[in-house]
Amino acid sequence: MADAFTLGTDLVMREVLHGALWAHWLERVVADDGPHGVLATFQPSGTPLSFPPHPTPHPWGHLDAWQGTSVLKLRRAGDWYAVWKFFDADGAHLSWYVNFETPYVRQPDGIDVNDLQLDIVIPPGEPWRWKDVQDLAPSLAAGRISQDELLAVLDAGSEVADLLDRDDRWWAPWDDWSPTVGE
Repeated sequence: MADAFTLGTDLVMREVLHGALWAHWLERVVADDGPHGVLATFQPSGTPLSFPPHPTPHPWGHLDAWQGTSVLKLRRAGDWYAVWKFFDADGAHLSWYVNFETPYVRQPDGIDVNDLQLDIVIPPGEPWRWKDVQDLAPSLAAGRISQDELLAVLDAGSEVADLLDRDDRWWAPWDDWSPTVGE
């Protein structure tokens, strides 16, 4: 397991599906409290994306680069989700977003995760809402996610919904962070 990543360096963000590399790109380390704290990375618009051959096509496989938004990503060890903060081209905050994924695994050069379909969108000044709920059953049927992963995601979804309903966001210290201030 890798110790804390060096601030300002790029790490390799890998999506791993069924034990094989599915996609990868670079993200800049913004903060890292080490293996038991918060890992914060930043993915700017224009980040090149790579998709090695895989039996299951990646949903972003038609893209050469991440476009349109920049994203701060916050992860804690053991969580079945990451919290993303989206920004427009000028660095203005667009929304918070909870991306349900396998707990990340630190590698010497980056991290490995698998996106598990379900998301929550949290627009500023508006109620939070579920996203992609309709994708869970087809993903399970197609073998894209396992039954154990589905159960873990549903449990994590319930946990996050409870946090949001109580306005108990562990990521609140990042409310004022922006690419223009934090980079």
